[in-house]
Amino acid sequence: MNKQLIECVPNISEGRDIQKINAIANSVTTVEGVKLLDVDPGKATNRTVITFVGEPAQVIEAAFRLIKKASELIDMSKHTGEHPRFGATDVCPLVPIANISMEETAKYAHKLGKRVGDELGISGYFYENAATSIERKNLATVRSGEYEGLKDKLANPNWQPDFGPATYSQKIVSAGVTAISARDFLIAYNVNLNSTSTRRANAIAFDVREAGRVKREGNPITGKKVLDANGEPVRIPGKLKAVKGIGWYIEEYGIAQISYNLTNISITSMHEAFDATVDSATERGLRVTGSELVGLVPLQAMLAAADYFLAKQQRSLGISESEKIKIAVKSLGLDNLKPFNAQERIIEYVMNTDVNKKLIDFSVKDFAEETASESMAPGGGSISAYVGTLGVSLGTMVANLSAHKAGWDDKWEFYSKWAQKGQAYKNELLFLVDEDTNAFNKIIDGFRMPKSTDAEKEIRKKAIENATKYATEIPFRVMETAYNSMEVMLAMAKEGLQNSLSDAGVGALCARTAVIGAYFNVRINAKDIKDKTFAEDILLKAKDIYNKTIELEQEMMQIIDKAI
Repeated sequence: MNKQLIECVPNISEGRDIQKINAIANSVTTVEGVKLLDVDPGKATNRTVITFVGEPAQVIEAAFRLIKKASELIDMSKHTGEHPRFGATDVCPLVPIANISMEETAKYAHKLGKRVGDELGISGYFYENAATSIERKNLATVRSGEYEGLKDKLANPNWQPDFGPATYSQKIVSAGVTAISARDFLIAYNVNLNSTSTRRANAIAFDVREAGRVKREGNPITGKKVLDANGEPVRIPGKLKAVKGIGWYIEEYGIAQISYNLTNISITSMHEAFDATVDSATERGLRVTGSELVGLVPLQAMLAAADYFLAKQQRSLGISESEKIKIAVKSLGLDNLKPFNAQERIIEYVMNTDVNKKLIDFSVKDFAEETASESMAPGGGSISAYVGTLGVSLGTMVANLSAHKAGWDDKWEFYSKWAQKGQAYKNELLFLVDEDTNAFNKIIDGFRMPKSTDAEKEIRKKAIENATKYATEIPFRVMETAYNSMEVMLAMAKEGLQNSLSDAGVGALCARTAVIGAYFNVRINAKDIKDKTFAEDILLKAKDIYNKTIELEQEMMQIIDKAI
């Protein structure tokens, strides 16, 4: 069973004292198996967002230790800051990341709250998917009145805490209360303005956020509130769903910002929130100068932003991941206030803790040296996959050049789609470079298994057989992928930039070499498989791909010979 992973993103009410911040953040690293991903302090808000991830039980223990440490080091009676808050650990949301449902995550939130209340004597509330009632789902509602209103809040029978003591005490004076939740991945995202006006920033926030603004008679700011039949204020909804937002002035930067919480990026993305803000700011005579991420962001959110802005520019979407990250950063102005380090801000990059260096991470020279060494891996299978990678990369290059050719602007989407196909083939072949070596190593591991008893011999025999099958399936995947990738080179030879016809041709030759090389590996590994039905079936399929590859190569050569 794959590991369950949850992320925890506590917000503590300290953003200025780095020693306190580090002491609180480092408390989570005392729990084995928990990875501290990010610590993002804000001076003006006097608030720090801490992000860590791990298996549920370990994350709950780490969150408990963090809440305990924060209550020891932060005195809420002396706290000031721009952001709404009511506790030393103001909020502590749990986010399902892998192999765990929201319902299970909510149960862990309840376990954490019970421990915090019982063992630390800290009171608090459950919100979002951990909420105990509909009225408590919304964080803004739960936190209304903030720290200063806690005495009255706790005296109200409708606002008795979900965990911890129900009476206002010295503990609450010093530590405040804590809100704990289970929620979807939330992006905290600020948009920068060329203004110092909080009022104007708020006006834009009201234009964009889902809650919009209260409807008033006459003057939209000072006019009398319009009430519905139940006596509740009527609201004019904003432009975007699943968006919360307020405006504020950040003294640290000397600008006003709109601070958004994007609560469901499948409904409203970063780039949609950014562009809606640009439109609203422009209408109000202001200009957006950039934006800022607080905490971490999923890779897909950055890639989606890049695709959005590339499409607006009528540029090919089939460029590399690293180039797309650059496009997203520059288009959103994420480096406007301070440098944006993708390795530290994109969650998938931060979580990549593989200590074994992959072959595809080697320099070209080091890859060649490693291949030439006395080690048996990488061998012909990995090299075939890499040659195939180079081949489809050439085809993708021609597609991107064609998409950018002057006078072909009406065809950019056609070439962009081919470049995107090429990138997908390239990424699969890059994966197979290392996976072929991994498959070979599984066979070696099988042969190293103990064989002292009949039971051990049987287990070893099955392990070797399964590893040999896998070591045959991987080069077969190389064959399939490299053969299929030839469609990119063929399309570019027929309809791409003719000055790059030779590049498409070399790409096709590389793909053909990858197919034949991988075919050798399928055949040599299949002969050792005891399951003859499996072996015969994969050899038959491999032979068919080999024959079709030779035919496609001949078609490609005819196109090139005719054109050159």
